[in-house]
Amino acid sequence: MSVSRETSRLTALCGRYGLTGGQRAQLAAILAELAADERAPSTVRDPRAALDVHLADSLVGLELEAVRTAASLADLGAGAGFPGLALAVALPHCSVALVESQARKCTFIERMIGAAAVENARVVCARAEEWMEGSGANDVVVARALAAQPVVLEYAAPLLRLGGTLVDWRGRRDGEEEASAALAAAELGLRLLEIRWVEPYAGARNHHLHVYEKVEETPARYPRRPGVARKRPLGC
Repeated sequence: MSVSRETSRLTALCGRYGLTGGQRAQLAAILAELAADERAPSTVRDPRAALDVHLADSLVGLELEAVRTAASLADLGAGAGFPGLALAVALPHCSVALVESQARKCTFIERMIGAAAVENARVVCARAEEWMEGSGANDVVVARALAAQPVVLEYAAPLLRLGGTLVDWRGRRDGEEEASAALAAAELGLRLLEIRWVEPYAGARNHHLHVYEKVEETPARYPRRPGVARKRPLGC
């Protein structure tokens, strides 16, 4: 793909969500840093693929009003920085916390933030279960390819304010997992609002946003100590 073609695709993506030329430049810087860093914690580094797999897939969250209007957002298990970093670029008035437990990945995300000059994003190098500062403090929590859904719900619920929204990026729907998630949600004070099929880029298949609202305070016993949610998921 030529440079002009790649630029054209990025411009079209920004146009889809009403982003400015400055925001487009920030997203281009993210793609460039991802491609240049051989230590990047992602198997998708080529800008042609990363434009779809990382940026477009992240920005599809903007289809949800709760995301577009959030003042505070936390990305759990941020990994290489997605979807949280792309959303931070798109939402300059939103404070975005990129929560990641692995120091190597935290260092990489810090470099990405610096390269793209994303002033409203910060790295929280901690496990989600141990991030006490974030308890009840977020309008929106997002997660992409983090863990089984009941586990994601347990991580996210304590971090949301009452009335806040969890958006869990998932692929093909799984009825058994969704049933377990429903039981976990009831225990954690969450309510499923919708499971939205999305098409972040041409040819995308089986992409869904699972959207939950926090309707009751999460019991103080959650989250359980680090590692327990994965070993003994709620609802399973």
